Amino acid sequence: MRKIPYGRQNIDQNDIDAVLSTLKSDNLTQGPKVREFESKFAEYVGANYAVAVNNATSGLHLSVLALNLSKGDRVITTPITFAATANCIRYVGAEVWFADIDPNTYLLDISSVKELIESKPEGFFKGIIPVDFAGLPVNMEDFRALADANDLWIIEDACHAPGGYFIDTKEDKNFCGNGNYADVGVFSFHPVKHIACGEGGMLTTNSKELYDKLMLLRTHGITKENMEENHGGWYYEMIELGFNYRLTDFQSALGIVQLAKNEKGVERRNEISLAYKKAFKGKIKFQDLPVGRYNAHHLFVIEVENRKELYDFLHSKGILAQIHYVPVHTLPYYKNIGYADANLVYAEKYYSRCISLPMYPTLSKEEQNFVIEQVKEFVNG
Repeated sequence: MRKIPYGRQNIDQNDIDAVLSTLKSDNLTQGPKVREFESKFAEYVGANYAVAVNNATSGLHLSVLALNLSKGDRVITTPITFAATANCIRYVGAEVWFADIDPNTYLLDISSVKELIESKPEGFFKGIIPVDFAGLPVNMEDFRALADANDLWIIEDACHAPGGYFIDTKEDKNFCGNGNYADVGVFSFHPVKHIACGEGGMLTTNSKELYDKLMLLRTHGITKENMEENHGGWYYEMIELGFNYRLTDFQSALGIVQLAKNEKGVERRNEISLAYKKAFKGKIKFQDLPVGRYNAHHLFVIEVENRKELYDFLHSKGILAQIHYVPVHTLPYYKNIGYADANLVYAEKYYSRCISLPMYPTLSKEEQNFVIEQVKEFVNG
């Protein structure tokens, strides 16, 4: 039986050649390919700075550290995301506060966030982490206005959305992670994402201060710059408690080639999305696309009443549909620390109905038609 996964990497000979070339070079890590990847990625999304890291979870951790989040602070995020989005808050001993999602876009609902902020004293929260879920960009302009009114920082979790964008009130195109409205953007290079490096991630920002701090924390808090004494070429100083969250040169070499393919890859993802929407319109609910936004489509999610049965049926046909995600507040760790009674109606309703269909650039029309036929067969009984 053929297997059609929900997502997969696209590795061709150019990718292989780039990695082999770097493996034969003098630098496997901390070399020129990392800086080249950072520079090209920053240019691609329109940010001033980019910092490559070993995975997006590390990137989220560095982001909250650079923004001075600490024990007892409070941050708002969405329950419909991978656990890492919330976990980075817990890593520093801060509290996660979940706001509900919009039932049609599946994104963090700004009205729910505003209501949560207004229900607490001034200064209660430190930041917001919205997620460009499934590849659909959050309207960061609206969130920036809300954040500024309440002295909050913003980390944009753009792991699903390289190449996605929204049009702001100035009619400017804002690519996810461009730093115009968020303090830091975070991207993932996991194999099922747009840009596959095996593992890896990228942070983007327009703040030189944040960039310098992220770079310092990425490498043990060690620097050779601005030292009061220089005892020789070997000498360095550790001025912060940092981590080893570096990306390798051979992963960066792969990322450079993958990045160059992403524009066409996102175009193909949108072709696949349009075919799904045409087939399901008026019959099966799927994620809305608000005016002025371009979905990068990491996922294509539909909602059905009998989700578990559809999941099992599709898997029996070799269609490896997936569920994104178990709401974070319902996971045992979060339930055990006080989130069991969280009132997040739309998030929980979404979870009871959601299922992600195959979505990746190399998905053939024949394979997609087969997926559509099987979904329709099940839904039509």
